[in-house]
Amino acid sequence: MKKRVLILCTGNSARSQIAEGLLRNMAGDRFEVFSAGTRPNGLNPLAVEVMREIGIEISHHHSKSVNEFAGQQFDYVITVCDNARESCPIFPGAGERIHHSFPDPAALAGCRQSAAFRQVRDLIRPWLEQFIRERT
Repeated sequence: MKKRVLILCTGNSARSQIAEGLLRNMAGDRFEVFSAGTRPNGLNPLAVEVMREIGIEISHHHSKSVNEFAGQQFDYVITVCDNARESCPIFPGAGERIHHSFPDPAALAGCRQSAAFRQVRDLIRPWLEQFIRERT
């Protein structure tokens, strides 16, 4: 049976969406992966773009509130930003809570923003590879 993973950030627009797409792609046969935000604000088009560059399609994703997952059980609840960790609700029956803060690529403006999204994607990928190695 697949382990259930919920990945959280504030807006569920970039970091958690990227992490969801990466984890599904790398280990979807072992994990059932979801993402949500404490204050969802829409899927960032740059997240879609940088994932498409590596052959992962997330354009069908949408921002979801963490409240949509209330009452569900997860083996892992991963927060990828400090704000989400601080405001994350308790999931009764949740297994391991894991936190690793990644920079917010949407915080940059202008032409450097695409590079920031790529950098965050490339930071999340090896972290998830380690997560997979340690838990399968």
